[in-house]
Formats: sequence, C-alpha cells, structure tokens
Amino acid sequence: MPGTRKLGRTSDHRRAMLRAMVTFLLENGKIETTVTRAKEVRAMAEKMVTLGKRDDLHAKRQVYSYITKESVAKKVIDELGPKYADRDGGYTRIIKTGARRGDAAEMAILELV
Repeated sequence: MPGTRKLGRTSDHRRAMLRAMVTFLLENGKIETTVTRAKEVRAMAEKMVTLGKRDDLHAKRQVYSYITKESVAKKVIDELGPKYADRDGGYTRIIKTGARRGDAAEMAILELV
C-alpha cells in the first residue's frame, strides 16, 4: 500500500478512511481535506485510475474490491480509464488553501485533472 503516514489512526481505521475518501474523490472529482491526508489519498486514487486503464479481469476485480460503491468502481473502469488512457500518471492535483480555522491544520483541495 502506498504511503507510510499513520495519520493518528489504527491500521483498520486508516484503511477504511482512505477507501472512503478515494471513493468520494472518484465520485465527485474533488474533495477538501488536510494536506497530509490529500497526499495519502492521491497515491491510492492514482493507483485506482491506473488499474481502470488496464482492460483485464484481475484489474477490474482489484478496483471493485477497493472502492466501496459499485457505481463509482464502474465509473473508474468505463469513464476514467479511457479518459486518462494517453496520460502516464499525474491524474490528480493538490491545491493548498491555507489553515483551518479551528486547529490551524493546513488544508488542501484534491481534484482530478
């Protein structure tokens, strides 16, 4: 699994959080989160898009096993894979937006290119 940041959570909680955030990003095209989380989500989201580009059964099963909504997994395979077919990576962009009001955590917008 890409990344080594623990994000202050147990491994099960962290894995579930990243799966949910990747699903939400691929469903909506954009999420706002902390910079640290955005960097972790970016790694897995790019891996999912790369798997969506491959046209074999194993890659499809991997996408369906990671993404929590079946409609989003289908979107990755049917729409995002062909859309980024000629691109060799770099499917996401992180834009820093400043500090969060409550705890001054660095915030960022993570979006699909």
